[in-house]
This record gives sequence, C-alpha cells and structure tokens, in this order.
Amino acid sequence: MPPFNRALLLAPLLFAMPAPASAQNFFEELFGIGRAAKPPVPPRGVPGGVPSDAPAAPPVDAPAAEAPRAPAPPKQPVVLKAPAEDNVMGQELLRNGLDGNLKLEKAGGAVTARLTLPGTKVSAPGESCTVPWNGGAPATLTAEGRPEGLARFEAAGAACPLRFEVVDGGVLVTSLSGSPVCTVAASDCAAAPTGLWGPGAATLIPRAAEFDTARGVADRAVRENYRLMTQRARGQDVRPIVTEQAAFSSDREQLCRTYAREGAHGFCNLRFTEGRALALATRLGINTASAAPTAAAAPRPRRKPQPAVEGMNPDAGGAPGFPE
Repeated sequence: MPPFNRALLLAPLLFAMPAPASAQNFFEELFGIGRAAKPPVPPRGVPGGVPSDAPAAPPVDAPAAEAPRAPAPPKQPVVLKAPAEDNVMGQELLRNGLDGNLKLEKAGGAVTARLTLPGTKVSAPGESCTVPWNGGAPATLTAEGRPEGLARFEAAGAACPLRFEVVDGGVLVTSLSGSPVCTVAASDCAAAPTGLWGPGAATLIPRAAEFDTARGVADRAVRENYRLMTQRARGQDVRPIVTEQAAFSSDREQLCRTYAREGAHGFCNLRFTEGRALALATRLGINTASAAPTAAAAPRPRRKPQPAVEGMNPDAGGAPGFPE
C-alpha cells in the first residue's frame, strides 16, 4: 500500500487515542485517586473556607454598654471625740508632769483658774523659783468656744495673759503676750507657764498601750484631714496649709520633749496630735462639739501564734533539733 494511503487509514486512530495526561486524569477520576480525593478549593476572599454563597452566620449580640457609675460621694473629714471641758475640772495638774500647779474650777457658770508658776530666778538663772499667778487669787476665765476644736478659755487682762485649751486629761497653756516667759520683778522670778499641764508620769505609764493605739488613730485622722484640706484649697491657698503641716511635727517635738517620761507613755504626743486633728476638722466645717466621732481608738488585734512547721527552724520554740 502506498505510504500516503497508509497515513490516511491511521489518522482516525491517532485522533481517537487520548493523550497520556488525559488518560491519566481519566483513570484518577475513575478510581478516586486524583482530584476526586481532594476537597474542593474554596473561592478566594472567603475567610475560613466558607463559600460566598453559604448562608451568613447569625449576628452576635454586642455586649451591653456598662451603665455609668454614680460619682463617688464627697469625702468627709475624720472626726475624733472632742474632750469635754469638765474632764479636768478640779484636778491638780503639773506643768509637763513635773512642777507647778494648775487647777481649773467651775463656779456657777464661770470657769476660774488658779496657778503656781515654776521658773528661774532673774538674779541667779541657775536657781529655780515659783510665783503665784494673779497674786495667788483664782482668775475668772473668758470662754472662747471651740475655734480650733478644743474648748478654749482666756485670761487676757491678767498680768501674765494666758490661753487655756482643754485636752483629755490635761490643759495646753500658751502665752497671749507672745513671750513664753512671764517675769515677775517683785518675786525675782522669770516664770514659764507655757506647755502641757497634766498628770505625773507614774499615773500615765500603765496606760502606755492605750495611748499608743489612740496615737495611731489620731495620726491617721491628721493625715486624712490634711489631705482633704489641700484637695479643697485653691492653688494659692495650698502653700500655707503645707507649711503649717510641715511645722506640726517639730512643734509637737518641741512641746513634748520636756514632759516627764514622755518616751515611756506618749501622753503629750497623743494629746497634741488629737488637738491637731480636731483643729483641721473644724476648719473643714465640722462642729466638733456636736459631731459624732467617725474614728475611734479600737484595740489592735493580736496576732495568732503560728504553729511550728516540722523541719523548719528547729531551735525555735523547743522544736527537736537535727540528729547528730
């Protein structure tokens, strides 16, 4: 057969045979080993492989917006129990718990004071002396209310003008003349009336734990009231408050360092601190005479002893030691 005729007879067979790749695809599809075994590729741009025509997921409810909180109530001053003026009436008080004598008494509606002032001789500064105040007669005092939280009385017309502020168990005495010394030329005595007049150390030392607990409450009241004052004050009024508070500690130290056995009981430090807390509360608008106290000297809780742990600190509490 001529070659041309042979080519014409074989052409249909060549066109009818599938290509190798097509045949391979045919058998893969037939036996499930090709594309049929692979999951369909999701359309592009659909997160998570979710087709674009898939039903949309139900919307998730957005969290409800938080209800606006009510503004915090304004902070109020810390109020200590104000000492009653009657708590020292008729008692014999000593200057710094050491010397002199002060006695406040009520006569009808008036308050009188009788003092014997300690001092040093003008002609011999190394020698001590005493001089009766107001010639030894009781002086009638003028009640000044509670301008700084403590009951206040004054004797402005006396030869040695004094101010008396009643604390719990004592009286703070300051000079109205601006000088801490009152000189009585007729007695050759330079008297020193200023300071805290209170009981002797022997009656105060047994109460040292009570005073220590109350001191913590008073210190906290001073800090809180001072902070509240600075928050309420305007910019130009803050500096005097800060200056006064900075001087408070040094004034307390100067006043109490000469009180008898102060380090053993802390009576003077406590009463001076309580007076400062009441003064700040008064400036913040609290009537300390009638306001209910908001802080009390509650006893401090005692710590429970911890049980010994075996193998720890064998020498403490009689625990057995390690074997030799």
